[in-house]
Formats: sequence, structure tokens, C-alpha cells
Amino acid sequence: MRATGRVPKVEVTQSMHQPVSTPRFSIYYDYKVFPFQPPPELRGEQVRHPVTIVGAGPIGLVAALELARFGIPSVILTAERQVSEGSRALAYTRRSMEILQQVGVAERIARDGLPWQYGISFFRGEPVFHMDMGHDDDDRFFPATNLQQQYLEQYLIEQIEANPLVELRWASRVIGIDGHDDDGVTLRVDTPEGEYALRADWVIAADGARSTLRQALGLRMVGDSYQGRFVIADIRVKLPFETRRRAYFDPSWNPGNTVLMHRAPHDIWRIDYQLPAGETPEQALSRESLFARINEQLAMVGQAGVEWELDWCSVYSAYAMTLTDYVHGRIIFAGDAAHMLPIFGVRGANTGFQDANNLGWKLALVHRGLAPRTLLDTYSHERVAAAQEIVDEAGKSTRFMTPPTRGFRLLRDAVLSLTLTQPFVRPLLHWRTSRPHDYVTSPLNTRGDDDAMFEAGPRKGAVLRNIRLGEDDFLFDHLPAGFLVLDFCEDPAVAPEVVDVVQRWRDRGLPLSIVAVRRQPGEVAGADLTIAAGGTSMFDKYGANGLPAVYLVRPDQHVAARWRSVSGEGLDQALRTAMGAGSKEQCS
Repeated sequence: MRATGRVPKVEVTQSMHQPVSTPRFSIYYDYKVFPFQPPPELRGEQVRHPVTIVGAGPIGLVAALELARFGIPSVILTAERQVSEGSRALAYTRRSMEILQQVGVAERIARDGLPWQYGISFFRGEPVFHMDMGHDDDDRFFPATNLQQQYLEQYLIEQIEANPLVELRWASRVIGIDGHDDDGVTLRVDTPEGEYALRADWVIAADGARSTLRQALGLRMVGDSYQGRFVIADIRVKLPFETRRRAYFDPSWNPGNTVLMHRAPHDIWRIDYQLPAGETPEQALSRESLFARINEQLAMVGQAGVEWELDWCSVYSAYAMTLTDYVHGRIIFAGDAAHMLPIFGVRGANTGFQDANNLGWKLALVHRGLAPRTLLDTYSHERVAAAQEIVDEAGKSTRFMTPPTRGFRLLRDAVLSLTLTQPFVRPLLHWRTSRPHDYVTSPLNTRGDDDAMFEAGPRKGAVLRNIRLGEDDFLFDHLPAGFLVLDFCEDPAVAPEVVDVVQRWRDRGLPLSIVAVRRQPGEVAGADLTIAAGGTSMFDKYGANGLPAVYLVRPDQHVAARWRSVSGEGLDQALRTAMGAGSKEQCS
């Protein structure tokens, strides 16, 4: 057996910020070091940016591209000069892929990634639960797609390099806040050529779990941190297993603990294993410990003696925590800077993508003066509620994976023992995977619509359902950016009063389109786009089979209202509500 690789080293920075300037080690990914370009502020020029995003991880990059979809320029600051090290955010859910499609990278991820929908859990080497996350013919994307985070970041950066509205500043570390008032934010930025002050109307803090901006504002998260620690190791090895999530409870070589395995492209396998109590990260990452335990795991799955190579490894702790408010003046938090969630259930980056998708259109409309600042309060309302729901669910998963007390461990072990003989217990091993949050309590939802009259279709607050229109043609491939009036009808024209309301809002600058859906080909007068559903599937799944249906859809593809029949006045008021304004005076 041959095993090669290295354990990451700690880098020491100099007085002026000097990020690592040599490509990171990897046995499968070709790292590129990006150049530092001195910004105009270092030349003494005074520049004011509409939006500054701190952090060039997946969430910060997606947030910039979301803003660009609505015409808002941004500058991204990152302390690094290259993409992240290791597989990190590996599994992207169907909803994440739909969001990534909107910013232009989903096709490449689907092409290069490994799709999957199943999981299997073992107890003491015996399979005890098979999980199916569901997939049907109307789904463009699988429930999950595995691709290492480096590739995702690379694809997003390439999109940004081609977008004139986004500037990405490498080797630019935010070290503090020089000013923060109702007019904007001034950040202190350290670079290889010295410090400068950067002024922005708005700042999005997407600077990760150790957020400098969160610390600068003295903000604290609420929730739980768990004692269990995990080693995460990427190895290159050929194994005869399908792409599915594999969980091993109480394995022979790691009694009482848990091991996870995920397959990734380029023959990379991620192995996560829980550390015994009392073992330090330094001990766990020693070459002797790493190689011995990985060999034991491979032997347990019937692959003793197989050749493998180590690419990257780290240690992480499980957290289920969130800020109670994501909007603090003109600084807005997203991703791990706003919440820290366990990886069990692929929640981290996938939750952050939904943050960026929710925030982008709201900040764009507020910055352009089309919506009141109270619209940003609904970002916090909706996404904090989503995070708190995940904290509750993730807490259950985490306590099962890493029991915090002797009592929890006894209960967990009793459940696992029963799974060997009692099928009714096995669903308790379901990992409660990440899913899109339904904003059913959102203040942006219209009251008094016809939501309760529908027997099918995405309810108010839920995300739209994608539908297959052809062999390689889906509903989401056609939807324009902005608000949508989705009109299921067989009439030759959209109601004139609906067209009039839409035009008045568009005259004010609101991105708003009418999309008509018909069973058969043919244009609908007054619609910006007519979609031929090609049968009854879409009508059935939207509760419109044999009945008229009109949906008002937000720019993040969540339903704000739906009617059997809508008047111009009703649509007008629903749009005001969906933009965070309850009266005509606020929106005129």
C-alpha cells in the first residue's frame, strides 16, 4: 500500500498584508495565483462604491452576480490571492443549482459534477437505512451534485471577470470599520502596498465563520456548539461505489462515533470521521494518525490495501448558530458570517446561496430608490427564520451524529441497535437534508388572495416548481430576472387592466414581466413571453388544470400571491406589498 500527500502548514503574514503567493498544493486541482492590482484609493483618489462585498467565497461571489443581474455594481474584497483549499462545500442541492443557473454557472457544475439522490446508513457494518431524496422527469437537476468548492469558485470568478459591473480585488484584507452611519460605511483595507479607506453605500459581510465585520460590531450568535470534532480528509482512491452519501455509525475502528463518505470528481473521496473524546486537532492531523485511520476505514468497506493519496485535511467542530438580525445599519450579513450550521445535511453553502438570492434583488431595489429600506428588514425576517428552522433540525441531526452527553449517547445507541431488527425505527436515521425555506410568514405575502382555493401548486411563500417543456428545455430556462406575473390561461390576450398595471410599474423602473402559459403553441397578446406547456403536467402541478390561475412571483422565484382571477387593483396592491410598502404613498 502506498499513501502520499501532506498535512497543511500554518502561514505567517508580515506587517503589510502578504497573502500566500505560491499555488496551493493539490493532486487534482491546478491552483492559480491572481495578481494584486493597486486600487485607485491607494493613489489618493476618492471613490464611493454602491455595494462592497467582503469575502470571495461562494456566497460573496454569488451575491455580486445577483446584484449585477439587477444592474448594481459591486466591488469584492478578499484577503487571498487564490481560490479556497480543499473540497469544502462539496454537495449542491437542487435549489442551489437553480440559483446558480440564474448567475450562469449551473451548466458547468452539472457537466463536471457527480449527481446523486440516494444515501445509505450503516450500523456496525450492517446497512440499516436507505434514503431517497426524490427525482422526477420535471427536475432539471438532481437532489444533490458533488463538485469540489475550488471549481465552483473558479466558475463564479470567470463569470465575474466577464461582467463589467463586478470588480474583484485580491490580497485586500478588511481589518476594521473606520466609519458607519446612515449615509454609508467606511472600511479599513490592508494590502501588500499599504492600507486605504474604502467608502460604500452598503456592505455585505460574507467573510465567513470568523467574520471580521461581525467581530467589529460586537455581534454574537445564538444556538449551540457541540463537543464533537471531525477530521475532514480528501483522498484520491479508486473505489467501486456509486455516488451517494454513506454514513457509518459505531464502526469497529471508531467505536461510538460516526464516519461519513462522499464521492467527488477526479477519483476524490471525502472522508469525515469523528475524533475520540480528548484528542486534540494537532494529534488528529498527525501523519501517523491520519493514515492509520483512513486505512482502517478503507479496510472496513472492503478495500484493505488499496493505494490512495492524501490531498487535503482539516478539523472542524459542529455548530448550529445564527445571528438574530442580519441587517445592522448599512452592513448586511450573509452565509457563514450570519449563521454557522453543521455540514450534516449539506446546509452550509446551500443555505448561504439562498441568503444571496434573497438579498440581491432587495438591496438592488432599495439602492435604486424603488423600494423603502424596510424591504431589507424582510431579508432578515425571512432568512433568520430559515436559519432558526435549520438550527432546530440540524441540532437533532448533530446530537444524533455527535451525542453531547451520556444520556444522548445511550438513547442514540438504543435507536441504532433497534435498526438491525425493527424497520419502523430506520427512518430516524434520515439526515434532514437542506431544502428551500417556504416564507409562509413573510410580510411580503399578500393577504386576502386566493391561495387557500388552490389544491395544488407552490403555495404562497414557496419557491416555484420547475417543469420540463422539452427534451432539454425547462421552465426556469426562460424566466427573466425580476418580478413575474405567471398567467395560466387559454385566452388570446392578458387582461388589459393587468397589462396596464404592469406597464405603470415598469415605467417606474421595476423589472417586471408577464409570462403567459398555454397548453398549445401560440402567442398571447400583452404577454412578454408565452410558454407552451406541451400538455397538462405544468397545469396540474400549478393547480391550473381546468381553472384559471395567476401567480405573482418575486425575483428570487418565491410566490408572493396567487389568484383564480386578479383585478388590476389587486395586482397593484400585491406588488406594493411584495416590495415592502403597504400604501400607495410609500410607493408613489
